[in-house]
Amino acid sequence: MIDSPSGPNCLRDLEVRLAPRRAAEARHRKGHMARGRGDFLLRHHNTIARILRLALCGMGLYSRGARNALALQVRRFSLYFPGLPHTLRGFRILHLSDLHIDGVPGLAEMLADRLSRLPVDVCVITGDYRFEVDGPYDHVYPHMRTIVRAVCSRHGIFGVLGNHDPADLALALEQLGVRMLINESMEITDGFWAIGVDDSHYYGCDDLSEPLKIVPSRTFKLLLAHSPELYADAAAADIDLYLCGHTHAGQICLPGQRALMLNAICPRLYTRGIWTHGKTQGFTTSGAGCSLLPVRFNCPPEIAVIELLPDPLS
Repeated sequence: MIDSPSGPNCLRDLEVRLAPRRAAEARHRKGHMARGRGDFLLRHHNTIARILRLALCGMGLYSRGARNALALQVRRFSLYFPGLPHTLRGFRILHLSDLHIDGVPGLAEMLADRLSRLPVDVCVITGDYRFEVDGPYDHVYPHMRTIVRAVCSRHGIFGVLGNHDPADLALALEQLGVRMLINESMEITDGFWAIGVDDSHYYGCDDLSEPLKIVPSRTFKLLLAHSPELYADAAAADIDLYLCGHTHAGQICLPGQRALMLNAICPRLYTRGIWTHGKTQGFTTSGAGCSLLPVRFNCPPEIAVIELLPDPLS
């Protein structure tokens, strides 16, 4: 179990950093359009979910999709970086995203079981903790407590908000033991900095330039963002590794993993798996949970363990 990093001063600082998100949420409640890159699914969430459910039930596929949603995979891979400091060789990052933890019954317990057997150096969570896009969310907290207590991370757990998450969720997650990075950077260990930005897809509250001001130039920079839509900004900022989710890699895909919908304003190259843009390497996970409906097809849920290694050619 990770001890909570939060105290009164920490929470007051977090509240200040959440101010732009709270203002954007207030505009949303008044019916204004999204400030970010797109809000179609958020505005038509219930309608699309009903149509998909009827279609899958009509084809007799819904129960299969529900079973697929619990076919959780642990994905392990290595990424190679030129000039990687000796102290970071073999450094392991546990990447979780799109838990939507109250959407799939039994997912929290299954995740906890897997996570308890995955010792890593740091754990990061790139947003979307709850299933719905509005309404109450107190029932998310017990599930997240189960997950946080199961994580075996030497340097703790760090997270950002997604487009499903209200600002208040960040305060609760801090108290559970997740250090929330809201347009903020922090040195995790010597020579390794994490930069976390707020949601860019719907709320448009991301600010990459401000947290980078205190990050030394000659250091390893990890960017945590909910969606891959900041790929060009990350490369321009000399980010080494960009971890994100949001797309679910389609969640409902045709054979051959051809996604029907990705809900991201960027080329498909950046919406699934490992990618590069300039000198930045990125990974867009398919996520552990489900959105719209608790089903998956040709796109299994996953958690990722990423090992950092030096580029042998550098």
